[in-house]
Amino acid sequence: MFAILTAAIAPAMALLSYFYLRNDYESTVNALVFRTFIIGLILVFPVMVLQYAFTVEGFFERDLLKAFVLYGFFEEFFKWFMLYFFAYQYGQMTRRYDGIVYGVSLSLGFASMENVFYMLAHGLETAVARALLPVSSHALYGVIMGYYIGRAKMEASKRKWFLMLSLVTPVVLHGLYDFILLTFGMYFLIGLVPFMIGLWILALNKVKWANKLDH
Repeated sequence: MFAILTAAIAPAMALLSYFYLRNDYESTVNALVFRTFIIGLILVFPVMVLQYAFTVEGFFERDLLKAFVLYGFFEEFFKWFMLYFFAYQYGQMTRRYDGIVYGVSLSLGFASMENVFYMLAHGLETAVARALLPVSSHALYGVIMGYYIGRAKMEASKRKWFLMLSLVTPVVLHGLYDFILLTFGMYFLIGLVPFMIGLWILALNKVKWANKLDH
């Protein structure tokens, strides 16, 4: 059990450290980063229950609906709502990059708990694949969501536009990821490898722009 927990959480800690250590933070912000990670962990439970209930009732059975609604929208909406409430509304956010750190933290909390359940069901041999694909993709959705949340906080004139992008963009990207998995079958890597490369490029570009706009 300890080995599974370690293997499930280690990739998230590595990715969070990468984005977190790019800037210096005070203790008050450190506490909020930890809090958003825990919120992400807990958030898995209601989302999984909701997804299970809709699956049992026969909703969203088509691949397109399953990818973009059952997985993409449900998971990203709840992450967005918690990020909006705890970080945007009541958290300390003085830079655009702060939004990225909070977004990554919450998303990786979610990915870590999801990873634990998956490894309990399928074993440690899935650890590497999970780290390279689902965990890193959740982190990158968090980067993009947090980037737009940060811009919404700092740029009042375009607040509604950036808030909309902070939800819609991760939902669409998450939906595309799952749609590739569902439709490509055993050849999913043909679609997923270029998608992940593009996702990394997009997310790192957001990191670059956030830092540029903050200085």
